[in-house]
Amino acid sequence: MSVDDYRPTYAVAAVYDLRANDLLRQGITAVLVDLDNTLIAWDNPDGTPEVRAWLDEMTIADISVVVVSNNTYSRVERAVSRFGVDFIARAMKPFAYGINKAIDRYGFDRDEVIMVGDQLMTDIRASHRAGIKSVLVKPLVTSDAWNTKVNRWRERRVLAKLEEKYGRLVYQKGFNGRIILYRLRYSDPNDKKARGWLYTCCCFGKGN
Repeated sequence: MSVDDYRPTYAVAAVYDLRANDLLRQGITAVLVDLDNTLIAWDNPDGTPEVRAWLDEMTIADISVVVVSNNTYSRVERAVSRFGVDFIARAMKPFAYGINKAIDRYGFDRDEVIMVGDQLMTDIRASHRAGIKSVLVKPLVTSDAWNTKVNRWRERRVLAKLEEKYGRLVYQKGFNGRIILYRLRYSDPNDKKARGWLYTCCCFGKGN
């Protein structure tokens, strides 16, 4: 298993930064979204006005939104019922089971689907296994449910390896579907002791 298996295609500050027009320009017609700490805070099942506004924007643009969560059916149903959103419970992330189930159930084109989540170890890994694009977002709240804390510890180690290889990950405020800025460490090829920093733009518009 490579550290690249946990590398997100894009990174934005929050799911609400994914604007409908930007998604459509990138050919995205379906958004699979994690529930806790991505769509809603894990300790606030009522959500926020931003959630409702974002879901309304997706509906108006005819972009499908499906919650893909590892939580139980009753927990997910209770959380999303007030929003009228379809869902897949017990998704078994980091495996591709839940993502594949959503794609098959709703007849999505895999190239037009994106998975949004706040965890490298589950959401992003599952996206790679399913062969779809992914968006890493910051957790809505800094605290986590007990069963997520172990993943966070592992995630910090994986993120450190990703940043060692690719540079510091920058969460974009907006979403253009193509460019993430990385700060990459480089060496002078003529002097092994020399070190410096190079800012570069990396295109991630195609593939995962």
